[in-house]
Amino acid sequence: MKDIRKTHLGIVSGLLRYTTEYFHANGFTQLMPVILSPVTDPLGPDPGSTVIKTGEVEYLGQRLSLTQSMILHKQIAIREGIEKLFIISPNVRLEHPKRKETGKHLFEFSQVDFEIAYGTKDDVFKLMESFVSGAVSHMKIHHAEELESLDRRLPLIGGPFKRYTTHELKDKYGDDWEMIASKETTQPFWVLDHSREFYDKEDPDKPGHYINYDMIYPEGFCEGLSGAEREHEYDIIIKKIEKHGLDKTRYGPYLDLAKTGLTPSAGGGFGVERLARYITGAKHIGDVQLFRRVPGEPVVV
Repeated sequence: MKDIRKTHLGIVSGLLRYTTEYFHANGFTQLMPVILSPVTDPLGPDPGSTVIKTGEVEYLGQRLSLTQSMILHKQIAIREGIEKLFIISPNVRLEHPKRKETGKHLFEFSQVDFEIAYGTKDDVFKLMESFVSGAVSHMKIHHAEELESLDRRLPLIGGPFKRYTTHELKDKYGDDWEMIASKETTQPFWVLDHSREFYDKEDPDKPGHYINYDMIYPEGFCEGLSGAEREHEYDIIIKKIEKHGLDKTRYGPYLDLAKTGLTPSAGGGFGVERLARYITGAKHIGDVQLFRRVPGEPVVV
């Protein structure tokens, strides 16, 4: 077990190096993550979310949340004139203990968050299809011995990835569409149009539909990335916050900036550990962490 864990960690290290070099080579500015903030991603209303609470601390009379993603900070950074950015960011999402059994959930993990000013979903698809295919090729070449020791026969990835909507996959497979569709293929694919958070752009030509997307890993490894084109108009953001029953006062600083103008953008975030699990073929995502943070498991250290 010790040797397997060491192999997993070596692959994680290789992925982090490849990721950083890839985004720099594609003109992205790397920012430092924000850990505590008066405002963070609400993670809802998302029917796939089972976060039971948002971690908070009080400091000098101010209530600060542990960041659940960098989405709101990314929009603010784009507003400040950074055209393309990425952050390797620790995320804390206090998941329901039942998520232990999925094999893919952690309550503390690292996410590569990225955003493109004036970007579209097609810009994100092109970026990520190139990234994933390149990462797989890189790992097969430069970490061949480690993959061989894990008996992981990783298929090469080609693009463009197929695209589906949530509606067509749910109609075909039912509520467990993600797992079933993932198991049926050896190539990643995109799933579009999810009913999610207020910052995901609603299609102005098709109310009730959204210009957002998930990237699904094959072989039963399921969702690896979530993203969207972003809402940037203040009036629309306010209406959606109210519709979702969120407390506007928690988003005060963000809304003040939105009132003076946000820049249109598109982006996403993918979990480092989920990518590492797919690359290694690990049965459980906790196996690619040195310090496991699995919902329902006690924290040892």
